[in-house]
Amino acid sequence: MLVLLGGTLRSLSIVIPALNEAENLPAVMASIPRRELAQAGWTTEVVVVDNASTDDTAKIARQLGANVVSQPNRGYGNAYQAGFDAATGDVIATGDADCTYPFDALPHLLHILDARKVEFMTTNRLGRENRHAMKPSHTYANHALSALSRALFRNGLRDSQSGMWIFQRHVWEGIEVTSPGMAFSQEIKNAATRAGFRCLEVPIEYRVRGGEVKLNALPDGVANLRQLFEHKLRDNRLRTEPARMVPVAAVARANAAAEPPAEAAERAAALVAELTAKAAGPVPVNGSLRPLPVPRAADEAPLEMA
Repeated sequence: MLVLLGGTLRSLSIVIPALNEAENLPAVMASIPRRELAQAGWTTEVVVVDNASTDDTAKIARQLGANVVSQPNRGYGNAYQAGFDAATGDVIATGDADCTYPFDALPHLLHILDARKVEFMTTNRLGRENRHAMKPSHTYANHALSALSRALFRNGLRDSQSGMWIFQRHVWEGIEVTSPGMAFSQEIKNAATRAGFRCLEVPIEYRVRGGEVKLNALPDGVANLRQLFEHKLRDNRLRTEPARMVPVAAVARANAAAEPPAEAAERAAALVAELTAKAAGPVPVNGSLRPLPVPRAADEAPLEMA
């Protein structure tokens, strides 16, 4: 975060995975409203992750002013892991390099993020107004996967597969997301909501894709189904462990607040120690002892729906 005379200038990293998107990158980069973001108090870097492209994706991205990161291991999740590692912003925003996501809406979305004190924002592409931008079979599959995800993780998200998210850096540092492929999208949402971060889903415009479709519908769909059940089983196991009784979000917020001055570091350390001590020991109830209840995401920070 940069402190300027008369105010604070915050930093934004826009991370864009790209596989053979040389054709689309000029339009995507031109849609990023750098001037409007600067007027709103944001410094902006664009990180394009070249995911083993065979065209001029990396070359064109550099020419257009992006910071290019190479990820030779193909996969949507692999690309984002590399991009998030390279990002330097206080806030991270994402979107695909295929012209489908509205980067021009970022000033408005960032305003909502701040105004409503959101830590993780995801977007909903599945409104009726966007039905022309997606094949009917893909629309049905997205609705089905989202319904299953809602049933398993009880977070109310209407679009578990959307690829546009905006979140505070400490969220990424406070969750574990491991999917190498397309399932990364649902995993990061479910991990953030279950960890207790303040989450919000907002509708966006979704646009017709430019260029070649990279989605492998059947293999990706099967992989997403498998990941949902594996994540749910892992989540259930974690919630039986005492360490989980300290909300992940609380620890991540404390760590983020501890970075600037020493006084804040001491307060954060004391908070984490206090939470850990409470989680480690039982509390008296009517003269008897019982373990502390496991906090749910809804208890720590209710998910808001736009």
